Parts: sequence; structure tokens; C-alpha cells
Amino acid sequence: MKIAVFDSGIGGMSVLYRIIKLLPNEDYIYYADTAHLPYGEKSKDELKKYIFQAADFLMAHDLKALVIACNTATSAAIEDLREYCPFPVLGVEPAVKPAVLESEKENKKVLVLATRLTLKEEKFHQLVERVDKHDIVDGLPLPGLVTLAEAFHFQEDQVVPYLKEQLKPFDPNQYGTVVLGCTHFPFFKDSIQKLFPEKTDIIDGSVGTAKNLKRILEERHQIGGGTGAVSFYQSGRKVEDRETLNRYHQLLKRLDHLQ
Repeated sequence: MKIAVFDSGIGGMSVLYRIIKLLPNEDYIYYADTAHLPYGEKSKDELKKYIFQAADFLMAHDLKALVIACNTATSAAIEDLREYCPFPVLGVEPAVKPAVLESEKENKKVLVLATRLTLKEEKFHQLVERVDKHDIVDGLPLPGLVTLAEAFHFQEDQVVPYLKEQLKPFDPNQYGTVVLGCTHFPFFKDSIQKLFPEKTDIIDGSVGTAKNLKRILEERHQIGGGTGAVSFYQSGRKVEDRETLNRYHQLLKRLDHLQ
């Protein structure tokens, strides 16, 4: 049996990376819905249609779990998917709770970087209302980072000018923690860190998702049985060309370098 990791594009690779580190003896499917990028700018109804098309495809692959490695897709469809699928379905969410707990100690604020849809979804607002008792959480949509990531443009000379422009209304010195609320954003952790004080923490929710997956598989006695192999799919088509496969493996190496 396999674990499937789903995203609109390459962003979910940051979650896959964390899961493989924690669960190396599994077999994986990575499914990128590249035909319908970008997710963060689409309506909720559109997203549900695309996400359920992917779920139907993945159900034929003998899964032990499905990880929705996309904050936008999690916000739009996670509850419906859990009712629909015969195996555990996990999502990701911005790591607002640990960010608030840490930043409050230093009398600092929290900045959540995400897509527009994630930041305006009721699920996100409920999360913030639950943990942000002193109104210290701000949000900033950065759709341009998704575009840059999908084009494999990670160079600072392309990324930093965009970030500087978007961050103009904010004082970086006010923030104790920056939350990467889109799974594409960990690829830019080094560039983001340069625009904040050295002591500012840059965190994301992928570690929590990986730990939760491990706990669920242990409870179901389904840990292990694989070799760490990953099969890649793009909108229902298996990726077999060497150039694309090399790019996916380069992304995993980049994430290793950024840790």
C-alpha cells in the first residue's frame, strides 16, 4: 500500500520531504494537478471539482493514506474528502498556534504568508480566532511566489525584489515569527529570512502533518512495508521523462539544503 501526497503543483514536495524523513520505509505517490494551476486564485467550487477528480484517480492505487499537501486545497475540501475516501485523509494548515505561543513570549507579532484563498477562508479565520487572543496575527498573500516556484525560479535576484515590494506596508522588526502558510513557500525560506531580523523564526506546518501521519499509521498498524520509492503524476498522467523527474529530485535536494 502507498501514501499519496497531493498538491496543485510542486509545493507539496516540501511536505513529501518531511514525510519521507520521518517515514522512510513507505512507498509514495506524488500527484501534482499541474493542469489546473494556480489553485490560490480559483473559486472554492472549481477547486473541489479538481480535487475530487484527483481523489478518484488516486483511489485506484491501493492507498493507506492521502495527504492534501496544499493549504488552499485543505481549506476548500478536506472535510468533504474525509467523508468520501475509505482511508485517512490529512491536510495541512498554517502553523499559527505555535507561532502565536512563541511570539507572545517576546512581545512580538506573527506574519502569515499564504495564498489569497487560504487567508480569506473561514477555516483560517477560525484558527486565528481560536489562538490569537491579543490580535498579533497579520496575513499577507504572496501569489507571485507560487508562480516563481512553478517556474523553478528560486534565485534571489528574482525573488527578493518581489518580496521587498510586497512587504513595504510591514515593519519586519515587529515580527517574532513568520508562518509559511503555503507549501510552495519553504523553497524560498533563505530569501524570506534575509528580509527579517536574524532572530525571527520562519516556520511551516509540514512537520506537524508528518508527525500526525505517523501517529495515524501506527494506530492502524500500517507502518512500513515500502522502500522509499516515489512515483510522480501530473493531473492523472505518470511522469516518466527524465528531465521532469530530475527536477522533482532537485527540489528534494534543495529542501535538504535549506534545513
